[in-house]
Amino acid sequence: MRGLLKSRFLAMLGVFLALGCAPARADLMSSINEARAEGCGGRGGIEQPLRLNAKLSEVSHRMKQGESLRAAMDALGYRGVKSTSIRMSGWLNDSTIARNLSNRFCASLSDAELQEVGFYRKGRELWMVLAQPFSSLALRDPAAVSRRVLTLVNEARSHARRCGRESFVPAGPLRLATGLYRAALAHSRDMAAKNYFEHEGRDGSQPADRITRQDYKWRVVGENLAAGVTTPEEAVKGWLGSPHHCANMMDPRFTEMGIAFAVNPKSALGVYWTQVFALPRK
Repeated sequence: MRGLLKSRFLAMLGVFLALGCAPARADLMSSINEARAEGCGGRGGIEQPLRLNAKLSEVSHRMKQGESLRAAMDALGYRGVKSTSIRMSGWLNDSTIARNLSNRFCASLSDAELQEVGFYRKGRELWMVLAQPFSSLALRDPAAVSRRVLTLVNEARSHARRCGRESFVPAGPLRLATGLYRAALAHSRDMAAKNYFEHEGRDGSQPADRITRQDYKWRVVGENLAAGVTTPEEAVKGWLGSPHHCANMMDPRFTEMGIAFAVNPKSALGVYWTQVFALPRK
C-alpha cells in the first residue's frame, strides 16, 4: 500500500476596515501578545508570545507588492512548517488590530504552533504573516525517535480503528528491525539530498527493492512517507489521519518496522521520513 503525506501549508487572506492611528512596532507586538494570552472565541490563551521575525516582515512587504506568500518565503529562505497571511485596511491602531485579530482571525492568533510574526504597513493597509518556523532540534537522537515512533504506532495498533472506509481490529505490536531501518534511512537520505518526495527512488527503486538490498527476506512490505513534520507525534498523527497510511500501520500481517528521517534545510520540505513495514520470510 502506498500513499503520500505532504507537509502542512496554510494560507489565509482577510480584508476588513478598522479605525485608529498607526501604532509603534513595539506597542503593536505588545497588544497582539496580550490578545493572544487572553484567548478568543472560546479558546484558551497562549502563554508563549509571538516573536517578531525580520524575514517575515520582508515577506509581508513582498506580499504588498503582489508576491504570493509561498514565493516570498522561498525567495527569502524562510522555512515555515505552517504559515498564515492576514491583510487589514483602514485607520489602524494597536488596539483595533489586536481586537480584529481576536474577532476575525482567532484560529490563527490562538494557534500555539504559530510562533513568529512579521508585518509591513503602508498608509492605511497592513500585511501580516504568522508562521511556525522549521526546526529539527527534536530530531537530534535518531534512536530515541525510532523508539518513540514505535511506541506511538503500537499504541495505535492496540485499538480497533477505521482507516477511511476500512475497519481494523486490534493488531499485535511491531518490533524494530535493523534491515528495515537501513532501507528507510537510505530512502530518506536520498529524498533529502535530491529534493524529492516520492516512493519511487531516483534510481527507479521501489520499497521492496530497497528492503531486499539490505538482505532482508520478506513476504509482505509496505511504506509510509512524510515530510516537513519535525516530531514523531506529528508524523504518526498525520499517518493515522490518512486512510492509506493508517491501513499500513494497522495491517495485522506486518510484524516488523523500520523508521528513519533525514534533514536538509536547503531542500523544499526540510525533513523527510520513511516508515517501512514487513513480514519477514522464515
